[in-house]
Amino acid sequence: MKSKKFLAVILIMSLLAMGLLSGCASQQTQQTQQTQQTQASADEGEIVIGIYLPMTGSNAAGGEMSMEGINLAKEHKGEVLGRKIKTVLVDDKSDKVEAANAVSRLIDKEKAVAIIGSYSSSLAIPGSEVANKAGIPMIANTATNPLVTLNKEYIFRSCFIDPLQGTALANFAVNDLKAKTAMIILDRANDYSVGLANFFREAFEKATGNTVEEIKYNTGDQEFTAQLTVVKSKNPDILFIPAGNYGDAGLIAKQARDLGIESIFMGGDTWDTPEFAEIGGASIEGSYFSTHFDPAQTTESATAYCQAFEKKYNKASSSAAALSYDAYMLLVDAIERAGSTDPDAIKDALVNVKDYKGVTGVINFDKDHNPIKDVVIEQIKGGKFNYITSVRPE
Repeated sequence: MKSKKFLAVILIMSLLAMGLLSGCASQQTQQTQQTQQTQASADEGEIVIGIYLPMTGSNAAGGEMSMEGINLAKEHKGEVLGRKIKTVLVDDKSDKVEAANAVSRLIDKEKAVAIIGSYSSSLAIPGSEVANKAGIPMIANTATNPLVTLNKEYIFRSCFIDPLQGTALANFAVNDLKAKTAMIILDRANDYSVGLANFFREAFEKATGNTVEEIKYNTGDQEFTAQLTVVKSKNPDILFIPAGNYGDAGLIAKQARDLGIESIFMGGDTWDTPEFAEIGGASIEGSYFSTHFDPAQTTESATAYCQAFEKKYNKASSSAAALSYDAYMLLVDAIERAGSTDPDAIKDALVNVKDYKGVTGVINFDKDHNPIKDVVIEQIKGGKFNYITSVRPE
């Protein structure tokens, strides 16, 4: 009797277990189906393009100008492959460590299929290392140091690089300004400043046969009297100031004029911001700098962009905005040609860019994914930036 009862209990427990197991299996199947449906929905949903820029800190003005171009580009092309584009912006706070963290967040949390950034080379270099290691294509919008893309399969840029910029400035100084001597004051810790200074020095020395002395300062310095006293004692024809941000350049120029230095001031593309003209004031009158774009010298394909930019923002486009517009449009074009949001497919499409007509010029990439483009030379007159000439790369 006990044996029969025991067997009955065992049978009931077995049936209950089977029911529970069946329920669990059914629940697991439902969860799997839900996961697959969610994944399918994500695949058919928005395409995320990540953006990291300095919206705060010393380079904040550059970040704001860059976003103006990107926002306009998104208005013009907000969908691709039948799906909406979602742009996610992370502030890199003008800090190298934050730049790397920003890219990691865009990849790991936001699931960006491609990235744009950052405004300066010092921020783009650490960010590019993270993106390249993860196999996510990235386009640097305004970072000109060669190290941003060098030996990095997934990294590209929409701007020219410092060897072109530094050489163009040096040759302009020698050939057009008839300069025979030059000195440089640079930020020893800034990748852009060090790199551009080096390329200018090499080209100037090659053209003149005269040694170019470099004087250094530290990031964050506000007083440059010691360095400028040396400059005054040498009285060079050109004082080249490749500052990593326009604030440093403005302060150096003002203090130099206060000391009675009469050299012609020259700088790179970081000078191309209205804030620099405000900080430098009368001290930078007559100075020259290189940049990527001038609204008054646009190609036919860029005319519509300039008109749309002025209509949206009630001002002329900066070169940072135009380059950022190009960076966004290059990515969308690559996704469209690839017919896919797979990062490798996007990368391959970027590699095969051919005669892309951007706002800032026709783009073809060299072996290091750098566009070969004209360097624009501007002069500051009456507090405004005036087009002087365009220098074609050799």
